[in-house]
Amino acid sequence: MKAANHDEDSPGQSSSPASCEASALYRAYAPWLVAFLARRFGREAAEDLAQETFLRLAKSPIDPRSPKALLARIALNVAQDHLRREQAQKRPRLVSGEDLPEGVTLPDQHETLLHRQVVAKLPRNLRDVYVLSRFGGMTYAEIAAHLNISVKAVEKRMTQALKLCVARYRA
Repeated sequence: MKAANHDEDSPGQSSSPASCEASALYRAYAPWLVAFLARRFGREAAEDLAQETFLRLAKSPIDPRSPKALLARIALNVAQDHLRREQAQKRPRLVSGEDLPEGVTLPDQHETLLHRQVVAKLPRNLRDVYVLSRFGGMTYAEIAAHLNISVKAVEKRMTQALKLCVARYRA
């Protein structure tokens, strides 16, 4: 009896019918699924998404009539969830006093007003890049595409904007 319990506790060893069917589908369709996802999301993401797909598949009933359609639907749902999580992580969040590391404080109203004034006085091309990066949460590549400029131009403008902000804070 102890040996049976040991087998059930082994990683990757599950005796549920859905899990066994998922294992069989994994052996048969994993390369196809990775290729399917790689065409849409790139090779690295495809492997992670495929793994998550088979984990979800093991938890749900399986329709053996159309395994590729089922895998594709689950995989696209997994990818959509993944993209939603990425977008949520990019969104700027309000910070409360409890979330701050020790020794760091939130700016008071005066500091916030001063920062807004300094940013407002930046030349438009520098201000646009600064605001999209710091407040819009966009990457340099996204800013470049949005403003129809090169990533190098975004980097240069951001550097100039930061230098001007520092100079104005010191003045």
